[in-house]
Amino acid sequence: MQYFQALKLGQKRVAESREYLNTLTGGKAMPALALATTTSNVWQAVGEENLYAFVDESAGFILTDNSGYILALVDKSGSSKTIVQGVTQLQKENLEKIFEKDNIQKFEGKVILPV
Repeated sequence: MQYFQALKLGQKRVAESREYLNTLTGGKAMPALALATTTSNVWQAVGEENLYAFVDESAGFILTDNSGYILALVDKSGSSKTIVQGVTQLQKENLEKIFEKDNIQKFEGKVILPV
């Protein structure tokens, strides 16, 4: 896929994921990655599937504050499409119930966050 085609498709998928997450978090979702990380020179948009992941320092990331978790909606390869920072333990538990109700699966792999 050409770069601009992949970017446009990825931006569309990021916007859709962000819109969904904004409805759950009161507009706190930020856009993340529109292009998937690949080992080749082929441009690829992030996947259209939405899986959720909560990231904390135990996942190897150093968070800049101590306000809890980063919530990411990711594709099947772990590329984050939208994130929310500063999720508390109580918010995490409530969001997990909503994701279960909405049939959004938990991502169990390595999450790729924007740098």
